[in-house]
Amino acid sequence: MRFLPILALFAWVAIVPCSRAATAPHPMLPPALAKAVAAFDQAQIHGDGVALQRLLADDYVLFNSQGKVENKQDFIRDYTAAGFTMKPFTVEQEVVRQWPGGAVMGGVATLEGTSEGKPYRVRLRFADIWGLRDGRWQVIHTSAMHMP
Repeated sequence: MRFLPILALFAWVAIVPCSRAATAPHPMLPPALAKAVAAFDQAQIHGDGVALQRLLADDYVLFNSQGKVENKQDFIRDYTAAGFTMKPFTVEQEVVRQWPGGAVMGGVATLEGTSEGKPYRVRLRFADIWGLRDGRWQVIHTSAMHMP
């Protein structure tokens, strides 16, 4: 399936279930970063291209679970394509690291939905790197790999 490689994300992909994302899952993060992480999750789940355009850095790079390199336009195209859906998911084995102007958000997630109208289910370990650029938080890099 064409879209499975990009399901790496989560750039915090939607990496938090909808209810958790709405309630600031990481109170130790700066409020603006926590809000951006939650917005990114929701944008992926809902295929919101306008929000993804804002939340992904122009030089965003994804190393997807198939070993391919994708850019911002590829990511947005895949998440907004007809026939693509993603169910809310939970992040396990969470990794949260923050420093002035940057953060890594990651973990393991089982993603489910449809791609090109066909069901998919994939378990991935991912890491999203966030950067504070021009006063706003954006995802600048995501890496993902298949988990058994």
